[in-house]
Amino acid sequence: MDQTIHDRTLALAGIFQAAHLVQQLAIQGHTDNDIFSSSINSVLKINASDTSDVFGGVQGVRIGLRLLQDKLDGETQPDDLEIAKYVIAMVQHAHKLGKQQELMEAIQKGMETILEQMEFFEKEKTDNHVHPVLVEKLAELYTQTISAISPRIIINGEEGYLSDPAIASKVRASLFAGIRAAFLWHQLGGRRWHLLFNRSKTVMAATDILTSNKIED
Repeated sequence: MDQTIHDRTLALAGIFQAAHLVQQLAIQGHTDNDIFSSSINSVLKINASDTSDVFGGVQGVRIGLRLLQDKLDGETQPDDLEIAKYVIAMVQHAHKLGKQQELMEAIQKGMETILEQMEFFEKEKTDNHVHPVLVEKLAELYTQTISAISPRIIINGEEGYLSDPAIASKVRASLFAGIRAAFLWHQLGGRRWHLLFNRSKTVMAATDILTSNKIED
């Protein structure tokens, strides 16, 4: 497989995975810790060696690859439409973000500050794979920067979960991860029309990556 297509597929899988996390958190109030960890940590991978490294390896975006494989090549379900809505919104936000230099600089400075702050918590053990302070910091940075882009991304879910500060922070951090993946996807040549007209190629690429890396559920 061409390396560009390989990397672009991984980045697109990162967007779909983030959309999946947002949906699960909003409706169920929880999500898979391993996948959440891979997506959230990808936001901090500013100087990754390659696209795979952004997600801590191909395994880190396996749910996103499964979504590309299943949702782009099967019958559309009601839940799929919501995921698609989040994906399109994150792609649009990433595109707009790339045109706003001040916001880009604010995010970069915010990331640097978060990385410095998290050094203090590195040795702390927690039951979660992602330290709650990191989630809070990313959610706060999202609110201060990306939330300024209009129209805002509207999340549908259970009010009880969405009004819970901890879950709301996880949702914002997941959106941050999706927009980071969308920005990367765009840098790799991804375009919105690809989502409509390159579906079969995307499914083939996702299947090839899953098979060649021997990734199973």
